[in-house]
Amino acid sequence: MHTISLYVRSIALSALLLIALPVLASQNTVLVLGDSLSAAYGVPSETAWVELLRDRIESQDLDWTVVNASISGETTDGGLRRLPGLLEAHDPTIVVIELGGNDGLRGFPPNVIESNLANMIEQVRDTGATPLLVGMQIPPNYGQRYTTMFADIFPTLSDRYNTVLVPFFLDGIYDQDGLMQGDGIHPTEEAQPRLLDNIWPKLEPLLNNQASS
Repeated sequence: MHTISLYVRSIALSALLLIALPVLASQNTVLVLGDSLSAAYGVPSETAWVELLRDRIESQDLDWTVVNASISGETTDGGLRRLPGLLEAHDPTIVVIELGGNDGLRGFPPNVIESNLANMIEQVRDTGATPLLVGMQIPPNYGQRYTTMFADIFPTLSDRYNTVLVPFFLDGIYDQDGLMQGDGIHPTEEAQPRLLDNIWPKLEPLLNNQASS
């Protein structure tokens, strides 16, 4: 009789665990899909803006997990090819799309960059997740026509898809002494908090809205 009682209790406990597992798995996730600007290029990983984002979320007792899928040198084409697997693996609630800078620096056609980013936004939306698009600009030595066409990609997509947009990720950074590395492309360790501050006003409302829904 005692053995039967233990068996019943074991089954009951297993059932409770099975019920609890989906709750644990449903924790909200922010997926950051970016390039070297989000991959801690040239700075200690613990000081990078994505790590600072984790710290801020934790300090505010927000129930979110941050997954950083950023790769130095990543292009919109590479991000587009990786995105389906990342969506399946992490089931994110919010996807930060911080891509396009490398495409611009390599002189890729703006219509191709725009198409890749549009495809990513649509894929994210198809899963029920919310995309956050991070805008970028490139140096003026690429010519006014190209730099303007490139910069216009991000607000154009934001308007088309009614997507939240960070207008320019390096705003207040790229032209300030001590905030860019020697290559003139990558922010320094000192600039990482500013990168987070550029994203946070757009990201925070999404975090709070999704957490309360």
